Amino acid sequence: MSRNLPVNPDRIAEDIDALAGITEPGHPWTRRAFSPLFLEGRAYIEARMRAAGLETRIDAAGNLIGKRRGAIDGLGTIMLGSHSDTVPDGGRFDGIAGVVAALEVARALSDRGIALDHDLEIVDFLAEEVSIFGVSCIGSRGMTGQMPEAWLSRVTDGRDLAEAIAEVGGRPGVLQQQSRPDIAGFLELHIEQGPVLENEKKDIGIVTAIAGITRIEIIVEGRADHAGTTPMDSRSDALVAAAQLVLDIRNAAAAHAKTPGHFAATVGEFRIEPNAANVVPSKVVLLIDGRAEVRNDMEAFCEWLDEHVIKLAIAYGVSIKSPMRVSDNRPTPSDPGLLKTLERACETVGAKHRRMASGAGHDMAWIAKVAPAAMIFVPCREGRSHSADEWADNDDIALGAAVLFEAVIDMDKSLKQENA
Repeated sequence: MSRNLPVNPDRIAEDIDALAGITEPGHPWTRRAFSPLFLEGRAYIEARMRAAGLETRIDAAGNLIGKRRGAIDGLGTIMLGSHSDTVPDGGRFDGIAGVVAALEVARALSDRGIALDHDLEIVDFLAEEVSIFGVSCIGSRGMTGQMPEAWLSRVTDGRDLAEAIAEVGGRPGVLQQQSRPDIAGFLELHIEQGPVLENEKKDIGIVTAIAGITRIEIIVEGRADHAGTTPMDSRSDALVAAAQLVLDIRNAAAAHAKTPGHFAATVGEFRIEPNAANVVPSKVVLLIDGRAEVRNDMEAFCEWLDEHVIKLAIAYGVSIKSPMRVSDNRPTPSDPGLLKTLERACETVGAKHRRMASGAGHDMAWIAKVAPAAMIFVPCREGRSHSADEWADNDDIALGAAVLFEAVIDMDKSLKQENA
């Protein structure tokens, strides 16, 4: 990299490579939350935090935190971080790049003898990925008092989530009382997990919002009949109707995706009954995963879907129950002031940037509900993620860390002025 950056790319590469080496044999790169390998990875990160002069602790939600004290007590905390847990077979950079980049910012500040007025915390959030307990973003929800209490009773492999949080050093008994009013601002670096930055040859994506996620279940019911003897024009085939519905959903989503805000909809689950070669399908259950940056886009899509299934049922001689929203999370916008801070930081380091939404969920979405928050994306090869083929160039990650570095210095000054 020809740029003269305030961060050390070699240290970033060293840490990412070291964590990549802590993985299940034959399953690169796998360190699932609550596993022994996850704890081994955390031990490495904590050692590196301490080597950087940070005070380390595990908070009540099981988050690993490294703290660099500011010059003025009580001014508030600038927080950086992401997660070190992975999905199975695919987590070399997802989350890890953000944790290491945040740690590098703390090291670079010390290298340059820069004392911040605010406290700085580097956070490895617990279980951002869907965990063995079937839930995600445990650490960021728990840190801010947003984790449903019922989750603590979820059981897998003979232990409940409360026990698992305690095993990593958390205190599940006090999670419902957690709050962090001291967070003055939060920033997260993450690989894009999509191809936009690479295709447009941009260095940095400045994330305007985390898209809301709406999951919708649809049940199509027909009539089971003998596949060999029932005339083609006398069938009530649930699968044929469902197949048409899948195509129509795809086309409707493509039309919504042409609007200014990010939109996507996918039929990711599909179950057929009785699932026998010689029986006309009698029932299909499908689940739509919809993602929208603009809430009105999701509402419009759902209204179209409600009306469309009625027409489709008549056309194909089947019964389609009204689509049911299984879950419905609204979009989470980034803080407008921090977006401008990140744009200034990009200009300072000479990074080509663009604004864009995140179609995936991140810890930032939960911190943003209680404090100013934003995030940046760095490119990843071919947009691949949640795969062993996931790759991000170290120079790109280092440039992202440099953006964070400049943003933190900017935040330290501007936030102090706001509170003066």
